[in-house]
Amino acid sequence: MKIKTFLRQSPLFEISWAARRFESQLAQLFAIEAHGKVGFLEGLILVSLLFEKPLTINPSRLAETFSTTRGNISHCVSSLEAKGFLGRKIDPRDARGYQLALKPEGKKIAMQVIRTLDRMQNSFEKDIGIAELKSALETIRRVEQICSTMQETSAQVEAGPHDENDGEHVRRRQVARKRVSDG
Repeated sequence: MKIKTFLRQSPLFEISWAARRFESQLAQLFAIEAHGKVGFLEGLILVSLLFEKPLTINPSRLAETFSTTRGNISHCVSSLEAKGFLGRKIDPRDARGYQLALKPEGKKIAMQVIRTLDRMQNSFEKDIGIAELKSALETIRRVEQICSTMQETSAQVEAGPHDENDGEHVRRRQVARKRVSDG
C-alpha cells in the first residue's frame, strides 16, 4: 500500500508499530523462557513486585507505570493469582483497594523474566552500542514530548471561546499552530 511509505517515514507511526511488534515478540519469548507460564505484562508485574519488595504495590500504580488500563492490570493480577504466583490483600489504608505480594513460585518466574530482559539488554548494548542506544532513547522521548505538547496545545485551543467571530480565539489558534510548527 502507498500509505505504508508515508507511515514508515513518520517517527510516530514507526515507534507505535515497533512497540506492537516488540510486545508480541516479548510475549513469545516469555512464553518460551518462562515455560508458557506468563505473558508480557504478567512478567513485568512479577518483576515490579520483586523490585519493590518490601514495599507493597497496588494495581493503580502498576497501571500508571506501564501506561495501561487498570482493567488490563486487574486481568493480569487475577491470572497470576490463579496460577499461584502472587497474593492480594485488602489495603489497610483504603478498603476499596488491595495490595499485591509475590509468592515463591512468582519470585522464580520474576527472576527468569529478569534474566531474559538482562540478556536482551546485553545484546542491544553489544550489537548497537550504549551511546547509540542512549541517543535513540532520547530521540523517542523527544518525539513523545512533541506529541504531548501538541495534544496539550490542542486541548487549550479547544477549551477557548468557540465564536468564530472572536478575534482572540483565532489569534490563540494561530499562536498554537506556530508553536507546534516551531517545535
